[in-house]
Amino acid sequence: TRTFSKIFKSSNQQELDSIQNIILAINNKENEIQSLSEGDIKEKTFNFKKNAQSGSLKVDEIIPEGFALVREAARRTLGERHYDVQLAGGLILHNGKIAEMKTGEGKTLVSTLPAYLNSLTGNGVHIVTVNDYLAQRDSAWMGKVFNYLGVSTGCITNDLEDIERKKNYGCDITYATNNELGFDYLRD
Repeated sequence: TRTFSKIFKSSNQQELDSIQNIILAINNKENEIQSLSEGDIKEKTFNFKKNAQSGSLKVDEIIPEGFALVREAARRTLGERHYDVQLAGGLILHNGKIAEMKTGEGKTLVSTLPAYLNSLTGNGVHIVTVNDYLAQRDSAWMGKVFNYLGVSTGCITNDLEDIERKKNYGCDITYATNNELGFDYLRD
């Protein structure tokens, strides 16, 4: 079976091998992105949004640059730099797959990568948490990163009035609990 596994890699290993090349591309963009001002970064986001929403850009085409922008924004606003394993988690999530991470491995930071990328399309991104506390904490905490990038962030909690709910759902990225999303869907 050793020979067999050398010839036919597991699907997980194939996935990780393809991700390695993208992580290398993200890391290769780091110096270029570090030289940008906050205004330059916001302008890149604006142009990405304009082109993604007009259909002239597919977000998959800008994964290395987009992830590098998020990494730099997190470094500048939170003092946290995404590790390669966190970039891998972001890529896996962006591809619609599940990434299992233990407590303390940075799930909240990982989510900023695919959330930013997918917010560029203008369709809105929802990040689902288990309680109002986490929704509020994460939207405020990661909102610093998104704001630096030029992306709006909202939060849906149990005590919001309808007008505020509508405003927060209109943001590029909205944090909410599964309960609130479910009940808002039924109310709608």
